[in-house]
Amino acid sequence: MRLSVSLAAASAALVFLIIPGDQCTEIIGGTEVAPHSRPYMALIRDKRPVICGGTLIKDGWVLTAAHCNIRKKTSKVILGVHFRCKKEAEQQTFTIKQSIPHPSFNRNTRDNDIMLLQLNKKVKRSKAVCPFPPPGKGADVKERTVCEAAGWGLRNSEDEKPSNALMAVNLTVVSRTTCNDHYKSKPIITMNMLCAGDKHGGKDTCDGDSGGPLICNRELRGITSFGPRICGQKKPAVYTLLTDDYLSWIRKMTGADL
Repeated sequence: MRLSVSLAAASAALVFLIIPGDQCTEIIGGTEVAPHSRPYMALIRDKRPVICGGTLIKDGWVLTAAHCNIRKKTSKVILGVHFRCKKEAEQQTFTIKQSIPHPSFNRNTRDNDIMLLQLNKKVKRSKAVCPFPPPGKGADVKERTVCEAAGWGLRNSEDEKPSNALMAVNLTVVSRTTCNDHYKSKPIITMNMLCAGDKHGGKDTCDGDSGGPLICNRELRGITSFGPRICGQKKPAVYTLLTDDYLSWIRKMTGADL
C-alpha cells in the first residue's frame, strides 16, 4: 500500500527537480559533452531558460516528467541544442500539439511521474537530431549500475544561471531499501522508481533537470523525477523507471510500436 504524503509536508524534505524563476537545471559534478553527441536530448522552455529536459523517443514525440509545468500555448521544445544561448544551425523548434501526463500521476506520492509530448510536426533527422527509442522490455536496473543523466543548467550550487552547454554526469544506482532509508519513506520509493547518486556526494541532477533521460547500459531506463532540496549530497535523486506497464502505455499513446 502506498503512503499518500501531502505536498506541503513533503516539500520540506524534497522537491521535484523544477523550480520557478530563472533558476533551473543543476548538473552537479558533471562535464560538458561533445556537441550534439546526445541527439535525442530535448530542451523544453517557456519564459524561463529551461523548464525541463526530455528525450526524443520517436519522430514527433518527446518523453518527459508529468510534473513539468508545460503550457501548450507558450512552451517550446527545442531539439539539436548544445549551446543553450546560441542559435545553432542544428536546432529545430517545435510547439506542443498535446501533452499527455500519465493518468495515474500523483503529485503527493510522486508515483507515475511520466508524460508524453506530441510535437506539432515531425522532426527532420540529422546527426544532431535523432530519436532514442525506449527498450523493448521494462527490466529493472541492478544496484551499483553506473548510469548517465544529462541536462543544461547550474554546474555548482553557487551559479545563478543555467549552463550554456549541455552537461552530463555519471550516477550509480542505489537499492530501493537504501533509498527509502534516505527518504524515510516520505514518499515511499515504489517499484516504478529508480534511485541513483554518488555515495560520496558531489554528483547529482537537481532543480529543473526533470524529464531528462537516465541512460543505463546504453538503454533509456529512467526519467529524472525528484530529489532532496539540497543537491549534490549523499542522498540519491529519484527517477521514474521505464517499466513494462509504462512502455505499453507509451506504445498505446503514440499509436505504433517504437
